[in-house]
Amino acid sequence: MEEKKFDANSIIGFLLLGAIMLWFMYTNQPDEQTEEIQKTEEITSKQKFDTTTQTGLQSSLVYDSIARQNAIQQLGQFAYSASLNVNELGTTVIENDLLKLTISNKGGQITEALIKNYKTYDSLPLYMIKDANAAFNIKFGTTTNRTFNTKDLIFQPKLSKNGENTILSMKLKVSENQFLEYRYELKPSDYMIGFAVRSNDLGTIINSSNNIDLNFQLKGYRHEKSIKYENQMTALIYEKEDGKKDDLSISGDDNEEESEVTWFAFKQHFFSTIFISETDFKTAKLNSQTLFEDEETNKIFTKNFEVSAPLELNNGELNYSFSLYIGPNDYSILASYEKNIEEIVDLGWGIFGWINIHAFIPLFNLLGGFINNYGLVIILMTVVVRIFMSPLVYKSYLSSARMKVLKPEMTAINEKHPGKDKAMKRQQETMALQRKAGVSMMAGCIPALLQMPVFFALFRFFPSAIDLRQQGFLWADDLSSYDSIYKLPFSIPMYGDHISLFPILASVAIYFYMKMSQSQQMNMQQPVQEGMPDMQKMMKMMMYLSPIMMLVFFNSYGAGLSLYYLVSNLLTITIMLVIKNFIIDEDKIHAQIQENKKRPEKKKSKFRQRMDDAMKQAQEQQAQQKKRK
Repeated sequence: MEEKKFDANSIIGFLLLGAIMLWFMYTNQPDEQTEEIQKTEEITSKQKFDTTTQTGLQSSLVYDSIARQNAIQQLGQFAYSASLNVNELGTTVIENDLLKLTISNKGGQITEALIKNYKTYDSLPLYMIKDANAAFNIKFGTTTNRTFNTKDLIFQPKLSKNGENTILSMKLKVSENQFLEYRYELKPSDYMIGFAVRSNDLGTIINSSNNIDLNFQLKGYRHEKSIKYENQMTALIYEKEDGKKDDLSISGDDNEEESEVTWFAFKQHFFSTIFISETDFKTAKLNSQTLFEDEETNKIFTKNFEVSAPLELNNGELNYSFSLYIGPNDYSILASYEKNIEEIVDLGWGIFGWINIHAFIPLFNLLGGFINNYGLVIILMTVVVRIFMSPLVYKSYLSSARMKVLKPEMTAINEKHPGKDKAMKRQQETMALQRKAGVSMMAGCIPALLQMPVFFALFRFFPSAIDLRQQGFLWADDLSSYDSIYKLPFSIPMYGDHISLFPILASVAIYFYMKMSQSQQMNMQQPVQEGMPDMQKMMKMMMYLSPIMMLVFFNSYGAGLSLYYLVSNLLTITIMLVIKNFIIDEDKIHAQIQENKKRPEKKKSKFRQRMDDAMKQAQEQQAQQKKRK
């Protein structure tokens, strides 16, 4: 085997490589001067960093100090509230199955109020408060001669529960134990919100010599199809001393200053915002401004409402309990709170309102309880009302038939005593004939008069019935609004820019009803006397005028009201035809009158005797005046 040996060249190569490595390491070794420079640079860099950090902290502290000084200068004792790092734009939501309320940290006030289960006419969520259309504020002065508005200050929210009730406390703080608090309490399934305003240990902060003013302002959003009709039903209503209800004008701008105000309502057609105080406001300034003029200039708002009322300190503190209703104008719901706020629902005054409350609302609710279609409810309700009123129609028609039988004899009396100078004589003999025959003019008038309260009561009932809102029937998609079947390319003054069908049908029905009534009433009219107006011509004019008025004015009214008048007139026509053709027998009436004539005349009543004496005295005076001439 051959023995391995080191090659000379390899040995030289290794030596060279080793020498190069030693040289490289030697040349790259730092000297003392270089190390000193590096240490100096590190120290300088560290000093620069420390100096920058310290300068930043100092700048931050200076900035916070300046901000605090500015807050103190602007807010005084309330600067503490600005130091709590509460988000100015922050909000808190409280809600139940009926309402959703959004309360802002700024001002502690409601910035959104959504009524659930209802929609606007164009199917959008129905907000009473949104996009800064409302503002609640308390203005007060402090002992440091500053004036504050709570709407501009930041409140600290705290949400809690009291059983099933949701409670939101909004505090405007001077310190942890000194504050002004707004306290909201929302119960399940309730439109009424508990709202308290109270202060704690602010007796040395609030200046009692300055006025403390509560102000609530709201611009009413449009919610219904006809903003013009909705605006007519929108008003500021309030209860003042002795429980009297009053309101500002609905037709234009109006303002009042009242005393002892218990509550006020920003009432829109079907929804309201009502502010109720457990302690009467000693005085209140109420203002209503109409924002709607026509749909070309404004399609969003109806009216602007504003109420200002002074608050009083009790032992240097504010302590007020309020309630805030945000919900539908449903008479039954409003009445359940027993605060008289149901009076905002316009059911008519006096007897008309009484009929609606005690008759038509219970009847409507009863029928609506088992019939889902409110068009059918209106029809059935009309049938019930007309059947109930049919005895009065019968009495009126019977009186007309009796007068028709007597008419030839009354004509003979007129011919027997012609001329103006014998007018009293004609009147006396005509009245004597009617008494002897047992016929009275009042017998026909009284039944008609008794029907008038029902007519006017229903005229108020249907426009106020929120149950009809957005309920369809036949071609009408909303019985609380007009039933347009054609949109006109222009607007007709007093009529509008659309054609509603129910008013047309109701106008036709009222024409035929008045035509039948005219023939009936003409039978009751005495023959035309000299110097007296011709009632037949006036009635004929009304026969044409009434349907035209119905057609024009009801074109923008709720379809439910027109439907009622249509069905009511058709039923009345039917009842009159049945009475005329199947119930009343004119031959029997004539025989009865002749029998009455044979009876001895009853002793005159004191009233009749006075009437006869007055007519006799007037006749004698007329004769004397004629002799003097």
